[in-house]
Amino acid sequence: MSRMPVPQVRPIEWRSGVLRILDQTLLPGDERYIETADWREVASAIRRLAVRGAPLIGVTAAYALALASRSSDDIAVAADELAATRPTAVNLRWALDRVRDVSGGDAIRAEAEAVCIHDEQIASDARCGELGAALIGQGATILTHCNAGSLATGGIGSALGVVKTAHWQGKRINVLVDETRPLLQGSRLTAWELAREGISHEVIVDSAAAGLIAHARVQAIVVGADRIAANGDTANKVGTYGLALAAQAHGVPLYVVAPVSTIDTNVAHGSEIEIEERDGDEVTSFASIRTAPDGTIARNPAFDVTPAALITAIVTERGVLRRPFGAAIASVTEPAAVAR
Repeated sequence: MSRMPVPQVRPIEWRSGVLRILDQTLLPGDERYIETADWREVASAIRRLAVRGAPLIGVTAAYALALASRSSDDIAVAADELAATRPTAVNLRWALDRVRDVSGGDAIRAEAEAVCIHDEQIASDARCGELGAALIGQGATILTHCNAGSLATGGIGSALGVVKTAHWQGKRINVLVDETRPLLQGSRLTAWELAREGISHEVIVDSAAAGLIAHARVQAIVVGADRIAANGDTANKVGTYGLALAAQAHGVPLYVVAPVSTIDTNVAHGSEIEIEERDGDEVTSFASIRTAPDGTIARNPAFDVTPAALITAIVTERGVLRRPFGAAIASVTEPAAVAR
């Protein structure tokens, strides 16, 4: 690798009791930051997608609980309100429980644990990048969906961490970026990150992906995850399931890249994962401009579940997991594995 795997984008920064958050709703046109010491403002930022991506949501929520501790607020109340902001992302509750359990409400310990969670995520991204890049061939065209880069994790990214690492290794890759309707996290955020790294990429409409897969224009699909069930079923941004079906039909590998903290062993299979339904206005309007007739009702599930049978491998910081995923997941989540 020609460079150290350090994040070039810093979506959040902890500055001695103040959390600095890059408002992702304004990208790519405006790089504006929110600076706050109020955990309630952080909860609002998570809810309205100013900060997003399962791992980064967890890190941000950990800092928010540290802010609640510094303010002597009831951390149980704060944790419950924060947990309700984005119910599908398991990293959220995982991080909140960890800070609360370790700190017992003590502000110094809460801050230290939040910083630790952030540092661990950065290291996890680097390791996933190394393991995942080994699966990418020279000159490959990689398709990705939504944004699973620095803006979603706080490190180099999960799925985009693999892409960036392959690029740094000189593999001369090209990336097809699904625009990712309705909020365009692909064309707004992923393309922005790839451009900053000088990585060759092209934005496509979501509905073009299956045809390009069918015509052998894609060598690998690399996506992130918001929750992975014990059997390997994976919740990710809505539209991922359709990509997985097209990939299976045409023999293209689908790789899910996520930290172990995204695995929820309390959920046996994907049908038990709560799928967040967001406001229909996100579908019927864009940038405050109405794009559907007045009175139109829209369904807006934020995620869908890809069955484990359609996933080629799950890349974690503790190894590349392959089918049968149940046993592979148990091997990296059992207490002995966590202790290693």
